[in-house]
Amino acid sequence: MHPPGKTPQNGQGKKVHVYMHHGASMHRIAVEPASYFQALSDPIRVRIVRMLADSKLEACLCDLSESLEEPDYKLSRHVKVLRQAGLLSAEKEGRWIYHKVVSGIPTLTHLYASLLALPDPSKKFSSDLKRLKKRVSSRESARCKTDSAVSVGKKRA
Repeated sequence: MHPPGKTPQNGQGKKVHVYMHHGASMHRIAVEPASYFQALSDPIRVRIVRMLADSKLEACLCDLSESLEEPDYKLSRHVKVLRQAGLLSAEKEGRWIYHKVVSGIPTLTHLYASLLALPDPSKKFSSDLKRLKKRVSSRESARCKTDSAVSVGKKRA
C-alpha cells in the first residue's frame, strides 16, 4: 500500500479518493489505482464484483455464499480484500453487513463495465447472477434478517 500520511496518486499525478459507507457514517479513503487490479487478481473476487455490478443489488455474506456456491469463511476474506481496495462498500444493519459496488466514481464505472464485457463461455457469471436474483427475490423483506438465510452445510465465520 502506501506509507501513513502519504496520499497515493495515479499516473497523472491526480489523487484517487473513494467514499466508503459503513453504518451511518461515510469514510473517505485514498486508493492506488493498481490496488483495483491486485484485488481483481483472484477469479472469485472477479465473480463477486461482476455479479454485484451487473445486478446493482446489495448482498450479505450468506447471499454471496449461496450465489457463488462457496463457503462463507472463504468469501469473507475475499470481500475484505475488495473493500480495502475500494471496490465494495459495506453497510451494517444489526448483525448483517450488506456489500455493494462503490458507485459514482467514473474510474470504477469504467472498470465495472470492463468486467461486464468479459466473455462468459462457461456461463459461470450468468449462473452466479441468476442464483443471486433468485435468492434476493425469495426474501420476505428487502434484507436478509433470519437465521433461515444461512445456507445449509455452510460454515459460519
